[in-house]
Amino acid sequence: MGKNRPVEESDIVRLPYLQAIVKKTLRLHPPAPFLLPHKAEMDIKISAIVVPKDAQVLVNAWAIGRDPTIWTEPTSFKPEIFLDSKTDYKGQDFELIPFGSGRRICPGLPLAHRMTHLMTGLLLQSFDWKLESGMKPEDMNMEDGCGFTLVKATGLRVILIKL
Repeated sequence: MGKNRPVEESDIVRLPYLQAIVKKTLRLHPPAPFLLPHKAEMDIKISAIVVPKDAQVLVNAWAIGRDPTIWTEPTSFKPEIFLDSKTDYKGQDFELIPFGSGRRICPGLPLAHRMTHLMTGLLLQSFDWKLESGMKPEDMNMEDGCGFTLVKATGLRVILIKL
């Protein structure tokens, strides 16, 4: 790895900061804002809210990832918070569920996990990244667009310089 050879899938376990970047990105920008709908099997009370039997229930993964009662500085991009954390997005930690959980977890999760880390690692290893026209990172529009899947409202415009 490094300049001698490209990042390989087997290298990912030795790249904790890359893993933290992917977790942070999926927390702030999950692939879909809402998980697949569920149906309440019985009347149930959650805090002060009663969910009646047969009601359709949607889990808002986008809102969970930005909840200030769970996350410190919920909208800032600081991957370091995941460096010493066991929190993962594979369906067991409900504060980070961009792919769902349980029986209805996304069947593409293993492929998405491998490809997201590998492609991000290869892009970071292969290019120096610069914002165009002297733009500063804090000036970037990080708003999400609306839809079944999330995309940035304004596309990222960068200059890539081959290393």
